[in-house]
Amino acid sequence: MAEARDAAVTGAAVTPPLGRNRARGELGGGTQASQRLLAYSDALLSIIATVMILPVAHTKIQPDQKFNESVQQLLATKIAVYLMTFLIVTVAWAAHVRLFQVIELIDDVLALLNLACMMIITFLPYSFSLMASFPDVSFGIFMFSSCSVIIGLIQAMIVLYSFHHPYLLNHQIQVSDNQAFYKSHILKIILRGPTLSFFAAIFSFFFIPLSYVFLGLVIFFPHLGHLTKWFKSKVLGQEEEMPLESFTFYLSEPLSKERVEAFSDGVYAIVATLLILDICEDNVPDAKEFREKYHGNLIKALSDYGPNFLAYFGSFVTIGLLWFVHHSLFLHVTKATRLMGVLNTLSLAFIGGLPLAYQLTSEFAEKSHNEIEAIQVSCVTIFFASIFQFSIWTAALFHERETLHPFARYGGKEHAFMFAKLALYPCISLATFFLTCILSELSTAIFHVMQIIIPFAFLVLRILVRISLVVFKSLSRPRNNVPEEEEACLSPAETLS
Repeated sequence: MAEARDAAVTGAAVTPPLGRNRARGELGGGTQASQRLLAYSDALLSIIATVMILPVAHTKIQPDQKFNESVQQLLATKIAVYLMTFLIVTVAWAAHVRLFQVIELIDDVLALLNLACMMIITFLPYSFSLMASFPDVSFGIFMFSSCSVIIGLIQAMIVLYSFHHPYLLNHQIQVSDNQAFYKSHILKIILRGPTLSFFAAIFSFFFIPLSYVFLGLVIFFPHLGHLTKWFKSKVLGQEEEMPLESFTFYLSEPLSKERVEAFSDGVYAIVATLLILDICEDNVPDAKEFREKYHGNLIKALSDYGPNFLAYFGSFVTIGLLWFVHHSLFLHVTKATRLMGVLNTLSLAFIGGLPLAYQLTSEFAEKSHNEIEAIQVSCVTIFFASIFQFSIWTAALFHERETLHPFARYGGKEHAFMFAKLALYPCISLATFFLTCILSELSTAIFHVMQIIIPFAFLVLRILVRISLVVFKSLSRPRNNVPEEEEACLSPAETLS
């Protein structure tokens, strides 16, 4: 029973040997473990969620074009639609994770059905492009919503096929007398998003704002359900009825830390890769201009793109260091709660917006009239990406005994350093934003200085924190024979005095 529960929590990372060996023994090479299929699906879903930003990032603002109200409205609409669709894709990813908590083995039919599901998912960025470019035209919304419905129907087919061949299921479900209950429960999880998307598709031809409301509910509906359960239990005092069997409880638990880390790493890697694609596309001299204007001198031709390369390296360093902070955070996280998962998704949504920040700041070479606005958009994007990371750690502290390693808990050895590391980007990006408002003529220099000093700030940060802790320790009373386990997490009073 415990082994089956572990498999549920880790998204089928551990397969019960009995179920796997029996299936392989009876069916030969026709079935295999689902790990590689899950890795492929996670990679593809993280790519699709991230490339949603491309239609927004490629919104061209000419150097002589003012950042007027119409341009601001266009960009704001595209960003809002991007955030909504990014979050919808993460909901689809979460449903896929839940699906393969139930299914542990796959055969050729399941692999092909999953490929069909991935094919429709890869079409989402195109439908998003139509919806972002023509937000008040029904067909773009209808196409995006229809893709979501088809994805749900294919996943439902996967469920029905798997329960028709029980040897593919989790071992606990195989031996259960309540397989019908399990089937209805996982179908409810998978189909609630596509059902709302179906209504969004229908109302797109009658009342477009209501379609956007239904698409928004795809994101918030699962959390509203858990908020309702929390309200009933904590405020009204109504005890929640436990499901028929314990495995169903794990289908409602937060996603495993490992799957969250894998999806997050995929988003960070793809965002970093998108930057060089823009460099390859926009910073290669035209052949005719290369011959006539630069007389075959490639170095001279590339020198005009110098500020663009500076913006690229600055943006890459920003993404890399934000990943470093995320990695450091989850290194100390032992379990991700539901709130931490939501905050992580919001952070990733703004991480996905960094290619837009690069596109705007790379226009410095053009002497754009919108230089200050471009820098401020970049600062706001970095601020929200980093403040949600800080919020993940804050949320973890509320349940620190079950979510954090003792070293990172309040009063632990790494607590002060984690606070400083996670607070660095929000503070510096906010300070840069306000400095550009005050010293608008130096906005470009301020932004580049910010990008340059932050890597060194991370190196200096640990030294300063260690010196501060040594000073506090020297001022404190000496303690004798304190075990290492107790010393890992000390109370604030013990740390400071």
